[in-house]
Amino acid sequence: MALFSSLTPVFIAIICVLIGVIMKKTNGEKEKCDTKSKHPSRPLVDEDLKDGTDHPLEEEEGEEEWQGLEENVAHVPFTSERYSEAEMIKRSQTFYELLNKRRSVRFLSDEPVPREVIDNVIRTAGTSPSGAHTEPWTFVVVQDPYLKHKIREIVEEEEEINYKKRMGDRWVNDLKRLRTNWIKEYLDTAPYLILIFKQVYGRLPNGKKKTHYYNEISVSIACGILLAALQNAGLCTVTSTPLNCGPQLRVLLQRPANEKLLLLLPVGYPKKDATVPALTRKPLEDIMVVM
Repeated sequence: MALFSSLTPVFIAIICVLIGVIMKKTNGEKEKCDTKSKHPSRPLVDEDLKDGTDHPLEEEEGEEEWQGLEENVAHVPFTSERYSEAEMIKRSQTFYELLNKRRSVRFLSDEPVPREVIDNVIRTAGTSPSGAHTEPWTFVVVQDPYLKHKIREIVEEEEEINYKKRMGDRWVNDLKRLRTNWIKEYLDTAPYLILIFKQVYGRLPNGKKKTHYYNEISVSIACGILLAALQNAGLCTVTSTPLNCGPQLRVLLQRPANEKLLLLLPVGYPKKDATVPALTRKPLEDIMVVM
C-alpha cells in the first residue's frame, strides 16, 4: 500500500504528459485540416509557370535505356570567327547599343511583317543550348485573326481576376507606374503572336517518356535569344507571362499535355504614337562583380 501511494504522483505526472501530447497532436491535425480546407485566393503562379526542373519523371517499368542522342555521335572539327581586339570591342559595343534600345512595347501596329523574318528569328531561338540537347521548346506562331481574338478573350478574362483578386495590392501598385492593366489590345493588333511552350518531357519511339533535363532553363535561354533576334530585325514585343491561362490556351492551340505555356510574345512594329515608360537600367557596377 505504501509503495502504491509513493508511485501515485508518478502515475499522475505520466498521465498528464500523455494527455498534453494527445491534445497537442489533435490541435495540430485540426490546424492542418483547416489549412487544407482554405483555398488560397491569391496564388502567385499557376502550375504551368512553376519550375518543374527539379522533379524528375517517375521511373517506368522496364529496363533503363539510352534516351538521348545516339551513343556514337560523331564529333567534327569546330571553327569560329576570330577578331582583333579592336574589332571585338567595336562589335560588342555595337551589339550592346542595339540591345540597349530594346523596350517592352504595348502599342503595336497591325502593319504586316514578312513571314520569313518570323521564321528566321525562331530558327535563331532554336540555336539555344539545352540540357542533353533535348531542345525542349515549341514555338507556336499565331497569325489567324480569329485565334488571336480568342487568345485575347482568354487572357483578359484571367488577367482581370489576377489584378482584382490574385496578385495582391503590392504587385498591382508596382504595376501602376507602368500603366498596365488587364486590357491587352495588342493581342488583336499585332500581326503575330508567338507562344513559347516548354516540353516538360518528350516521347521515345516506343512511347515511353523521355526526360527533358533543365527544360525550364533551356527554354528561358531560347526566349532570351529570341528577344535579341527580334530586336536585331527591328521588331518590338512585350514579354507576357499569361498567368492562369496556360491550360485554356493549350486546348485552344491543340498542344499536347507535355507542353506548358511559358511566355506569350505579341510581335510587330510599334504604332507611330507608341510610348514607353521613362525607365533607366542599372549601371554596370551594380550588375557585375569581378573577382
